[in-house]
Amino acid sequence: MSILESERLIFRPPRPADIQAMTVWLGDFSVSRNLAEVPHPYTEDDAEDFVSRRGRHGDGYYAFTILAKKDGMFLGGIGLHMEQAGPEFGYWLGKPFWGQGYASEAARTLTRFAFERLDLPFVWAGWFHDNPASGHVLAKLGARHNGSRMRDCMARGVKVLCHEMMLTREAFLPKKAA
Repeated sequence: MSILESERLIFRPPRPADIQAMTVWLGDFSVSRNLAEVPHPYTEDDAEDFVSRRGRHGDGYYAFTILAKKDGMFLGGIGLHMEQAGPEFGYWLGKPFWGQGYASEAARTLTRFAFERLDLPFVWAGWFHDNPASGHVLAKLGARHNGSRMRDCMARGVKVLCHEMMLTREAFLPKKAA
């Protein structure tokens, strides 16, 4: 089980104690509409199922809750899982935590984990066309556009245009001096 830290955040696998906050934040349609595999409404049963399935790392799936270091507040979630197209990562924050740099800090921490600890050559993530803030987070990491396609969005109940971004180890990790 991995626990990660950044300047302002702690990342750990989800626990039953997270269910209430997870239900509140993901129950907000303005959050769930930006995620491919989160239903709306999002219920405690959905959160319990997620925690029971993803509370332990393994089988190519790494789920983390995002907590504030200063007070332990549950802010959101981030994870990495193996897909046919390679390792995909995704992230979300409760709406009160948007615009404070937490998404960038969390994404940077997870990609460092993917490249340094899991030794992956690349990761990819997608963002729905009407959520450009997420695309900006990925671009700041060094990710580059790798195509677009229609992708199911459970919360919306329709397919939505999704821009896929790829980040390679070389683009993310600092170059070593010769």
